[in-house]
Amino acid sequence: MRHHFQASKRGSFGEPGEEIGGNPWHCSCFVLVCLLLRNLAMRQPAVLSMMQKNRAAVAAELRRLLPKIEGFASPKTLPFGLSAVDGHLPQGGLACGALHEIVPDDGSTAAAFGFIVSLLARVPRARPLFFVMPGYGLGQCGRLYGHGLSALGLDPARLILVETAHRKDTLWALEEALRSGAPAAVAGVIDKLDLKLSQRLQLAAADAALPLFLLRPAQLLESSAAATRWRVGTATAARDRFGLFARARWHLLLERCRNGRAGEWMVEYDHVAHRFSLAAALADPAFSRGAGETSVAKIHRA
Repeated sequence: MRHHFQASKRGSFGEPGEEIGGNPWHCSCFVLVCLLLRNLAMRQPAVLSMMQKNRAAVAAELRRLLPKIEGFASPKTLPFGLSAVDGHLPQGGLACGALHEIVPDDGSTAAAFGFIVSLLARVPRARPLFFVMPGYGLGQCGRLYGHGLSALGLDPARLILVETAHRKDTLWALEEALRSGAPAAVAGVIDKLDLKLSQRLQLAAADAALPLFLLRPAQLLESSAAATRWRVGTATAARDRFGLFARARWHLLLERCRNGRAGEWMVEYDHVAHRFSLAAALADPAFSRGAGETSVAKIHRA
């Protein structure tokens, strides 16, 4: 399924660097959080003592206490289903109401696309998926291909593809898709993104409680409000006993993670079961073919 539309100029983003009007809602939230922390500290003396010792322990304690407050819903997550990776992420998975940046290593743009597609394939099938592709600057990576999506376990019929002609339209389409609440997840490609615009997308994702996966080139990275940033590199794919490709592999570096920990892994993906696993588990000789000595050494170092 493929849909095209021309982005309207109404409510469009400004170019990078353009001032965006402030929102008094931010101040209200800050005051509310401060009052909430003070109230929790008064009721729970242990929280106050931990504040003076360990910020990580404070965050964990608040995550435990906040769901007990009436009307507060725990944030939803999209887990990898792999404890080695999920253990580095807050709440044991990728936050659904947040911006996640995917940055390819040199020559790994196609691998980064594949990683995003594998994440989208794990999103529940209740609603469609939204993918924003700029029509400019696609000479190196081409366009999404239906058979390639199917090979990674994603039904192309689930995907609503939007192609844009300008960066401003790309940003507008991403935000409008999030604020509509129609898709189950939003993904896209953007070349330049400054801090203010990333904050705007992060707020839109948080308001909609939807994950936003954004592929960004490493050469144009700037400060960002993203919850996580992943560096994706290529790895030798696992092969079956006939020498055919069986499972895709990626070298993943969790470069930054809000309220979590950085990490590095070599993972492989089963497109049939929609399941990630560590590529170090090469007990089956059939899948060890094609996994070079260098790749295995990298796995053990990770």
